[in-house]
Amino acid sequence: MGNNKYKILIVEDEANIRSFIKANLETSDYQVLCAETCELGMMMYASHHPDLIVLDLGLPDRDGMSLIQEVRRTDTVPIIVLSARSSERDKVEALDLGANDYITKPFGTGELLARVRASLRINRFQGVEPKSLKHFRLYDLEINYDARKVTIAGEEVRLTQTEYNIVSLLATYAGKVLTYADIIKKIWGYSDNGSVKKLQVNMANIRKKFGETPGEYRYILNELGVGYRMNDEE
Repeated sequence: MGNNKYKILIVEDEANIRSFIKANLETSDYQVLCAETCELGMMMYASHHPDLIVLDLGLPDRDGMSLIQEVRRTDTVPIIVLSARSSERDKVEALDLGANDYITKPFGTGELLARVRASLRINRFQGVEPKSLKHFRLYDLEINYDARKVTIAGEEVRLTQTEYNIVSLLATYAGKVLTYADIIKKIWGYSDNGSVKKLQVNMANIRKKFGETPGEYRYILNELGVGYRMNDEE
């Protein structure tokens, strides 16, 4: 499958950065669409159905976070945030809303292209669930892989795309310890200095939504300093 099949939407208000990203993506044989406002970005997303969105947060009409929220209501298209905001709070908020990745400006061309490739690759992988596993159940926790839905005691647990992917991955290998590196590679496709922290933040959110408290984990167990394991003993 050639890269020219992939359509990427850039939502960035700074013309020089927008042009720079566009030129580099086109050199790598991606189709590129551009928008300089959140509103125009949403219009182009709705009409062109891109395979990936590169999103700035500081847009002139609305905060880019709102675009993540709108897209995630109906779609799992990969979103890479590219922003000058470097605080952990902004990164966590964007990831919690459903962004797949977060790159801080200034950025390197090689890093951006690598993360684009990783996001597209992971999205293809996520589209194929294990044929032998359509449904998972542990205590009152159930995962419906076809519907990408998690419930506890019959009530839907509203997870972000990243949170669902982590839970689904651990359930696929229930009873086996997955190291931090294993999980990070399968979910994000790359590892950097903040990867373990990002995984831990997502896990804390998952456990909160599962109603678990520290030291009383029923579903996902800690293997301290190593990784996580989905319980398989009812």
